[in-house]
Amino acid sequence: MCGIVGYIGHRQVVPVLIDGLKRLEYRGYDSAGIALICDGKLDTIKRKGKIKELEKELSDSEQMRLNSFSGIAHTRWATHGEPSDINAHPHTDCTGKIAVVHNGIIENYRALRQFLESKGHQFTTDTDTEIIAHLFEEMLKMANDFEEAFRLALLEIEGTYGLGVIYSEQPNKIYAARHGSPLLIGAGKNENLIASDPTAVIRYTDRVIYLDEGEYAILSDKDFVIKNLQRKRIEPRVEKITFSIQELEKGGYPHFMLKEIYEQPQTLQNAYRGRLNIDEGTARLNGLKPYHDILAKAKRIVITACGTSWHSALIGEYLIEELARIPVETEYASEFRYRSPILSEDTPVIAISQSGETADTLAALREAKIHGAKTFGIVNVVGSTIARETDAGVYIHAGPEIGVASTKAFTSQVMVLSLLSILLARMRGLSTQRGRQLVEELSTVPAKVESILMRENKTKEIKRIAEHFQNHSNFLYLGRSYNFPVALEGALKLKEISYIHAEGYPAAEMKHGPIALIDENMPVVFIATDDPLYQKIVTNIEEVRSRGGKVIVVATEGNEDIKELADHIIYIPQISYIFTPILSVIPLQLLAYHIAVLRGCDVDQPRNLAKSVTVE
Repeated sequence: MCGIVGYIGHRQVVPVLIDGLKRLEYRGYDSAGIALICDGKLDTIKRKGKIKELEKELSDSEQMRLNSFSGIAHTRWATHGEPSDINAHPHTDCTGKIAVVHNGIIENYRALRQFLESKGHQFTTDTDTEIIAHLFEEMLKMANDFEEAFRLALLEIEGTYGLGVIYSEQPNKIYAARHGSPLLIGAGKNENLIASDPTAVIRYTDRVIYLDEGEYAILSDKDFVIKNLQRKRIEPRVEKITFSIQELEKGGYPHFMLKEIYEQPQTLQNAYRGRLNIDEGTARLNGLKPYHDILAKAKRIVITACGTSWHSALIGEYLIEELARIPVETEYASEFRYRSPILSEDTPVIAISQSGETADTLAALREAKIHGAKTFGIVNVVGSTIARETDAGVYIHAGPEIGVASTKAFTSQVMVLSLLSILLARMRGLSTQRGRQLVEELSTVPAKVESILMRENKTKEIKRIAEHFQNHSNFLYLGRSYNFPVALEGALKLKEISYIHAEGYPAAEMKHGPIALIDENMPVVFIATDDPLYQKIVTNIEEVRSRGGKVIVVATEGNEDIKELADHIIYIPQISYIFTPILSVIPLQLLAYHIAVLRGCDVDQPRNLAKSVTVE
């Protein structure tokens, strides 16, 4: 994920900014840049790649910047626009006087860009962030001062942002704002900083102020002021840094896993950012563009993965077969690599891995290449081995996932597979109208995930269910169709972090064995959302109830009848059944998390597990 650092004070600013950027490297990035005010003029330096590339550029003209004591810097994880020098932050306006660094996504950037272009603004990048700099410039034409222009611009922005801004005509100030993306002030002596994470300021101060939603700040070297968007001053709440760096990176959450669960509205947006073409009812996956013909003409597709990624692959199988009508086989990479797979040049192989380094998946990929298949990757880590060795691929842009039990990577993988399925379907004859319906509905997913999380914040219903069942030794998870892989994933999450034995099954298969386990001590989790097989799964619920099993149901909002069948119900919003897995898995992630915490387990680092499995 992106990182922000800004500094104003008595120190030479370049070393401070570079130090801050290096402390944010763990977040992942593909480019870096800084903007300084030197002798009243804005100086911006940006480079694709690692921070060392930026350092090389800075060292060539370091003498020019020795008298600079204020600036902002950024590490970028591309979400819109390819990684490049020009797309790197900071971004500037037409006058070259305003520089902006930004974490987040501007949802109404298209409308703002059209408005600004009508006013004569010219854009040079593919990013949404550049719009912000031009918007400040435009608002400055009608405002009395830069603060007012800054405030007016923020009122026009829809989406999420953590912002750092400098203006060359006010070299003694840094502006900052927060909405949906963390940003803090580091309060020092004759110096102040902004950052997206405390690790970037801890060398200079242990006093921090976390900006709240809808607040902005103006910093000088001597002091700072915080206001809301109505210009009312806010009394700062100064907190002392007393945690380790590892704990600080959790952003106030008790565990990385919980933090990453709650990041999913944002990471899902990142997964489809710039990839939805509503007008044409399709998806843009530019990394696959050179291979569109091969994918569209495929007689069969093989998807290979391990663990959680295998579960997302199975959902991808259902999606591609239903929408694009291409036969798909989902293979465990650890099995695929050791048998003699039947592959050819017209059988694309898709490898899915969060880390891009999973040994079995990488070996399966290499086996496929030996057989002459074209290979494609769906990975999270930019520049990983699978990303390098596949013919082409798609990044899920979930950002660094520190918790061992994958959460946001799973939903982002399913989002990308949904995009791929729509793209393939449109290339194979799906109507534009149907494509538009799918794309528009997919765009609502992040908000619906957000509503599930906010409901839990308010009601604590999932936590109460966890309290009720924390001491049980076995769980059974059952689902049909698209929600069968969700049952597998829910069971995997529970066993990974709570060490409770849990199994996922297709609901109809319960009577072919697992039904023998059902009694009053067996909790059974059903994913019984609105879909064509709903009545079938109701029958399965009745079978469990008649044998005394305790029934927990994930159901669709508005379904009142299910109350007669369930001991506990968790509701999710209405959505097309093919996109249900992204919503229905969220309660299961939270259930596993809360049970594990209640049992005193190490949620982020469960025993015997590693984040990136690089051995067989």
